[in-house]
Parts: sequence; C-alpha cells; structure tokens
Amino acid sequence: MTFYYPNGKPYKEPCETGKKTIKPMNKNKIQYGNRGMSLEDDLNLTNRYYLERQMAVVHKKPTPVQIVKVDYPKRSQAKITEAYYRRASTTDYNGVFQGKYIDFEAKETHNVNLLPLKNFHDHQIKHMRQVMMQQGICFIIIKFSKKQDVYLLDAGILIRYWDLQHTGGRKSIPRETIEREGYLVPQSYLPRLDYLSVVKQVYL
Repeated sequence: MTFYYPNGKPYKEPCETGKKTIKPMNKNKIQYGNRGMSLEDDLNLTNRYYLERQMAVVHKKPTPVQIVKVDYPKRSQAKITEAYYRRASTTDYNGVFQGKYIDFEAKETHNVNLLPLKNFHDHQIKHMRQVMMQQGICFIIIKFSKKQDVYLLDAGILIRYWDLQHTGGRKSIPRETIEREGYLVPQSYLPRLDYLSVVKQVYL
C-alpha cells in the first residue's frame, strides 16, 4: 500500500543496505543530527513513563489517513492500495493530569534565535483558543535543535504573536521572549522531558 503526504509526495520507508557508506567528517562543521532523539520521540517516552507510574494520561493524536484506492482480491477481503496522510486538525497531544485537561503542540526548530510562526496553522490556533475558553491547560513545547534545549510556552503568548503578525507584527517569536515568558523543561534519562513538573508549577 502506498501512503502519500498532504503535499502529494509518496511516503518511503527507510531501506537497509548491506554496505554502509561512511562519509568523511568535516572538522569545521558541527554535526547535530545524532546528538539526541527527536522531540516527538522524547515526548512519547516521557508520556509512557507518566502513564506507567499513573502520573498522567497523555497521548499523541494519530494523523488522519484518507483512503483513496481499495482492491478486493476476494469478495470477503479488502486491501488498501493507496492512501494519503491528511493534515492534523488540532494539536499533537492531549490528556489529563491531576484532574485537568491538557492540550499542547510540539515544535522543533533549527533556528537558533526564533520560532517561525509558519510552523503553525490557522486550525491549530483556533483549537487552542477553544481549549483556553473552556479553561483547559494549553501550551506549546519548543525544542531548539542546535542547542538541544526545550521550553514550555503558554498558548496565550503564541496566540498574541499570531494575531500581531496580521497587523504588521513580526512573523516569529524571538528566543528572548521564549526564555523570558516561557519555562525551561528539565531533561534527564527518565523522564526524558519532565514537562509536567513545569505544568504543575505554572498552572496548578
């Protein structure tokens, strides 16, 4: 079965080859690719840690799939042969912590000094507004990949910058703002990213 991304490009699984090619290292260039796991991997491990210890129930929302073509090799069987990943309609994660609903988006950026607002979409901002109107806890988790530091930023600050860009404001959130108004998330072996300790400090 072939899966396609929203931009129409086919999804290709990584393939293994019998021979590995070792590229010479450029000593003048810092390599960041293998310094750590992706933000999504870290959050998934963290959420599993929370769940196993009955601290919280937080899950990543699955990406919707649109089925395009189905073959029926037998009358009683159906085989999906073509499908597309649809754009997620809300945020990445949601769950319950100490009786409170939490909802957040996770973004990883290679920019050193800012978080581009183009990484977000109108429907996500709309969803965050709705969560906040219902007194839910809503925030974003940002990872600056090159320095490997992670911050929790209240969704209200993101929405403020999102609205300002439509009236001539900048199209990004400066790192200085994230450091000043956000909270550094503690990192360790387990949990990988203890963001709930920040949630407890800030919201509860």
